[in-house]
Amino acid sequence: MTQYSVIIEKDENGYFAHVPIIQGCYAQGDTYEEVLSNIEDAIKLHIDEILESGQNIPKPHQISLTTVEIPG
Repeated sequence: MTQYSVIIEKDENGYFAHVPIIQGCYAQGDTYEEVLSNIEDAIKLHIDEILESGQNIPKPHQISLTTVEIPG
C-alpha cells in the first residue's frame, strides 16, 4: 500500500483536494467523505496513466502543513 499526501480545502462550494506530488491530480466533493473518495479515484487514474505512458510513478513524500500569521 502506498500513501500519498493530500491537501483538502473547504470553501462555500464544498471541498477541494489535490495531491502535490502528482501534477494535475485534483478532485472536488460536497462532503469531506466524498472528496476523499474522489481523490482516491483520481490518484488511481493518474497512476494508471503514468504507467501506460512508461513514466515512473512519483515516490510519495511527507508534507508538513502549518499556518503563518501576518499582522494587518
